[in-house]
Amino acid sequence: MRRKPASAALALGVLLLGAVPAAAQESPSCVGDVNASDVQARPGPNLRFGIGPLVQAGQIGPLPSPAVPEQPERTHDALARLRPPGGAFVLRLNRFFWSDGEEGIRRYLALAERFTSRGYLVELQVRYHPNEQQEGDIAAWTQHVREVVRRFGANRRVVALQIANEVNLTFSPDSSDGSYEGARQALVDGVIAAKDEAAKNGLNHLEVGFNWAYRTDPGQEESFWRALRDRGGQEFVRAVDWIGLDAYPGTVFPPAESDLGGYRDGMVNGMSSMRCFAAIPGIPASVPMKVEENGWPTYPGRSQAMQADVLREMVRAVHDYRGTYNVSDYRWFNLRDGDSSSPQPFQHFGLFDSAYREKPAFGVYQGLVAALHRTEAAFPVAVIRGRPRITMRLRYRSARDRRGRRCAPGPVRATVRGRDIRFVRRVGFRVGSRKLKRILVRRLPITRIVIRPRRLQARRYRVRAGLRLKDGRMLRLTRTFRGCR
Repeated sequence: MRRKPASAALALGVLLLGAVPAAAQESPSCVGDVNASDVQARPGPNLRFGIGPLVQAGQIGPLPSPAVPEQPERTHDALARLRPPGGAFVLRLNRFFWSDGEEGIRRYLALAERFTSRGYLVELQVRYHPNEQQEGDIAAWTQHVREVVRRFGANRRVVALQIANEVNLTFSPDSSDGSYEGARQALVDGVIAAKDEAAKNGLNHLEVGFNWAYRTDPGQEESFWRALRDRGGQEFVRAVDWIGLDAYPGTVFPPAESDLGGYRDGMVNGMSSMRCFAAIPGIPASVPMKVEENGWPTYPGRSQAMQADVLREMVRAVHDYRGTYNVSDYRWFNLRDGDSSSPQPFQHFGLFDSAYREKPAFGVYQGLVAALHRTEAAFPVAVIRGRPRITMRLRYRSARDRRGRRCAPGPVRATVRGRDIRFVRRVGFRVGSRKLKRILVRRLPITRIVIRPRRLQARRYRVRAGLRLKDGRMLRLTRTFRGCR
């Protein structure tokens, strides 16, 4: 595998860890809003909250650092306490590598089922992370992405795919994809392929996006965002449903803050910088932003009490400026430490330590989620009140049979339409006891099928449509017609 030279990686690592003054890192074009107090806080819909539930985290550098094994029941108990009443809670599943092949797909299908069966929504991080044979083979990568869309999209509570991870970071293959050959093209082509495959299969509940690590040096960032513009153009922009921000003020960038107000400034600078950079490829402000990763680790010199204060400050900053930067979602990184005894900083971001002992930050995040979350009523695409307004209509050429009765001498067109057709995920048609066709909803607001029975006898045909709604319910519609002898 081709990597950046060690000297370049080391220099960038030092930069990210804050050894270089912040003033030296400012981009002339996208400095962003530096002081939160100078920015107008505009209201917007409440945030949809979530967290990373898995214990393994990417480490800065080339190799992973092993985590203390998970205890699933303790994980579920902690998530149940965080989940807000009457609201959605999103779990972000990370470290799903292309190089893991079929074994990885099956593992993450099982994880998705494990969490969605308990009522959570799932967001899947689809890592490029190729092996030596795969690296740079973008055609094979896009086929993998399409397969992921088909197999995971069948679970209606898998609501989002993040294609690749932190491609603007070029020195840390364990945590990010930017050091692999073809990573930028993989991001562009992967987003386009994912959106196209979702549309082909009628998976209109599945949103596609990508993320950006806040941030590296100005030249690297300008190059990254221009590459998205030059490689993807408007086809890429149209395929992007959301953009994701990974921000670690006081840990990655900006460097360690002297007061809590600096963390608020850091989050505002991260959100505003991403909006500025996203305009380079032409991603409009109407495309929502998600804070995909935000955290602050605890280790000697960084107390658990301070983590709770920093968490409160950063979450409040995102909430206060959600309307200013069109932010829809927030995820804390992570639920539990990977290994609380490890010297690696990225093993210590949890709201629990690796023995499932609760840190003070857990109660703070629990309270903020309960107070600030978006309710289910704000997600009409997933929840339908009362009976949906959907009907089925039969259209055919009318004739009379030998007994003078009205009949259908040729093809019959069954059409499902109505104001609430957008709530439909799948439609299946039957004629009598024969299953005729099952289709995914692709063209809205009308879904139709042409029925051509082999012999239209002078008897009654019953056409039944079974509609699977996005909230899990089934709606059954029935109409009849007569065939001609």
